Amino acid sequence: MKIPNRPYQCPLGKAQPIPVNLDAIKKTGWQEQHILVVSDQDERLDFIERELIRRIGNRLYGTGRI
Repeated sequence: MKIPNRPYQCPLGKAQPIPVNLDAIKKTGWQEQHILVVSDQDERLDFIERELIRRIGNRLYGTGRI
């Protein structure tokens, strides 16, 4: 009787993170809870939109510069 040779499976394999689609999470957050997550460096935005995001962030949370 031949038994197939199976490679050893490490028990830590279950601890590996599952890849997550961040854009899908952001989309769901906006659609369900009206939470918007946007980077001021997002290339999909034009200059004026990026500047608006920066100004809103600075007004609400400060510049973050010391």
